[in-house]
Amino acid sequence: MTLLSSPEKKKLPKLSRNRASDLEGGARRRRTKSEGKEVSEKMAVSADGRIALSAAGQLNGSGGLAGKNWRLVKFCNGELMGKKMKMTLLHQGMIKKSNVRPHVSMSLTVNVAGEAKLRDLEMEKRDPRTVVAVILGGGAGTRLFPLTKRRAKPAVPIGGAYRLIDVPMSNCINSGINKVYILTQFNSTSLNRHLVRAYNLGGGVTFGDGFVEALAATQTQGETGKRWFQGTADAVRQFHWLFEDARSKDIEDVLILSGDHLYRMDYMDFVHNHRQSGADITLSCLPMDDSVFLYFHDSRASDFGLMKIDGKGRILSFSEKPKGADLKAMAVDTTVIGLPREEAEKKPYIASMGVYVFKKEILLNLLRWRFPTANDFGSEIIPASAKEFFIKPTRFSFYDANKPMYTSRRNLPPSKIDSSKIVDSIVSHGSFLNNCFIEHSVVGIRSRINSNVHLKVIQEADRSSEGLYIRSGITIILKNSTIKDGSVI
Repeated sequence: MTLLSSPEKKKLPKLSRNRASDLEGGARRRRTKSEGKEVSEKMAVSADGRIALSAAGQLNGSGGLAGKNWRLVKFCNGELMGKKMKMTLLHQGMIKKSNVRPHVSMSLTVNVAGEAKLRDLEMEKRDPRTVVAVILGGGAGTRLFPLTKRRAKPAVPIGGAYRLIDVPMSNCINSGINKVYILTQFNSTSLNRHLVRAYNLGGGVTFGDGFVEALAATQTQGETGKRWFQGTADAVRQFHWLFEDARSKDIEDVLILSGDHLYRMDYMDFVHNHRQSGADITLSCLPMDDSVFLYFHDSRASDFGLMKIDGKGRILSFSEKPKGADLKAMAVDTTVIGLPREEAEKKPYIASMGVYVFKKEILLNLLRWRFPTANDFGSEIIPASAKEFFIKPTRFSFYDANKPMYTSRRNLPPSKIDSSKIVDSIVSHGSFLNNCFIEHSVVGIRSRINSNVHLKVIQEADRSSEGLYIRSGITIILKNSTIKDGSVI
């Protein structure tokens, strides 16, 4: 019905003014109802309460398809529905009289659909719920003795208030990965206690639907079950059944980490690159030069597992800690992994960080069937797999240094410092310093340093009745040690 203007109302002798007003009100109500229906069609609400995409009626005068109204809806399950659903044709008479044009052009709708689909795919590739992390924490740590006299290497203190295991755990938390296994073996009591206090109790870090579980080396029935972990690969093999139970049904990739490395990394960015490349196994790597350590005669590169790659970045061979001629044979063109030419000439080697991500099916196949007797990832599984599977290195870059480091919460008072001088040092909470000089040192929690003590290049770690250990310019003060007045260390 056409809405009557005021002059037209006067030309209708058979209709009273009240009747004309009624007709006008009815037309207005029908028009409002029609507009409300159109608005409701523009906004489609999905089952989980999110507003789905709708391209209908958003841009006036965009010059779209004549006589048609197109609509794009993105539902909560991530699927694009309708493929530009064709709605009811607009009333031809209304188009002619009110000059109504379609609001959205076909090209705009296609662009919106493509962008939404790409966003969905990106979210799926970065979904941390499909990743489980396995942290290897069973090393004996003989080179760190006496710090490992009573504890596993991942439980060694660092930075005054942290443990080495807090580094990969914090990386997992900051990356959104909340399904974590820690495999332990030697001196695991201190490590297990720390994990329970920091990550499992109500006062620690909460993991939602995830979990943090410490899995100690266990003897089982049969000859093979009587052995302890023989290496990194053997440790994961003995618990391979965990990846096949109901809790792991959604797991697609397994992240293998070391519990005694110091670095900061976004693991989901690493997994995302792994999935984008289509690789079966991906290694995190660092370009490395062949300079010599200050206190050692070997090249820095010879202390790592090195890999050779082709022009597309695929790993052709892998060598664990090569020396001499074998080391020179591992030199490659590192511009393939993104280094500028000048830097690539200085760093001709690609070193593995010992951080791997496997497709779950590939990992189970390698451990159970392809290499059932291999004990180590770096020296056995990775070199042998490079000849058969698609293995790709991903260059490591420092993540966000502002991301927090997590550890167990301690309700200790602030440190009290009286008449002391501190230069480039860390003093942990709960300590008492009285008339002393601390220089380039790390003082751990609950420490007490009395008058006229001068500490230089010291890490105060686990206290022991043995007292002091001195090594190559670094003095380590162990737990429960007593430093008398006037001592110079």
